[in-house]
Amino acid sequence: MSENVKPSRASLWLIIALCIAPVVASYLAYYFFVPKGQVNYGELVGTKPLPSGRLQLNDGSEFKFEQLRGKWVLLMTAGGACAVECQKNLFALRQLRLTQGREMSRIERVWLIDDAVTPAAATTASYEGTWLVRAAGSALLKALPAGGSTGSYIYLVDPLGNLVLRYPHDAEPSRIIKDLLRLLKTSQIG
Repeated sequence: MSENVKPSRASLWLIIALCIAPVVASYLAYYFFVPKGQVNYGELVGTKPLPSGRLQLNDGSEFKFEQLRGKWVLLMTAGGACAVECQKNLFALRQLRLTQGREMSRIERVWLIDDAVTPAAATTASYEGTWLVRAAGSALLKALPAGGSTGSYIYLVDPLGNLVLRYPHDAEPSRIIKDLLRLLKTSQIG
């Protein structure tokens, strides 16, 4: 009789081990092997709506950020003198929009001028279509997460007016393009 008991106990322990193994494996995977990858290249900035308010365009006309609702917005800040970093950002904004092909009409570009200096006509001529907004001291400028100086980043605003992502000024354009392609493809708005 003891001969029959040994194989059945071994079978029982084998069945118990097979049932417990997936549970143990799932706990190990969840707590000790956390994936570190993410899909987006830009840094998520905790989606928050940009403050509304009246601003002024470089030509003196009134501007409200609500005018751009329904569009994805690439946003940068810089002084009106537009140093080298500013020139690179303006170029990047233009090229990022152009690379979207037939979807480029869904994207707007905004330069928040954070001082009282008027940009040179030679600077702005190459970047027609960019909204030049005087924002010195505005709530809009203060709402940007400035991990350093605000001029160091390119921001992405969704069609509902929420700040979503930010990219460093020296970001890889090809990776930003992938983010934009993914967002434009999956977005039903804007």
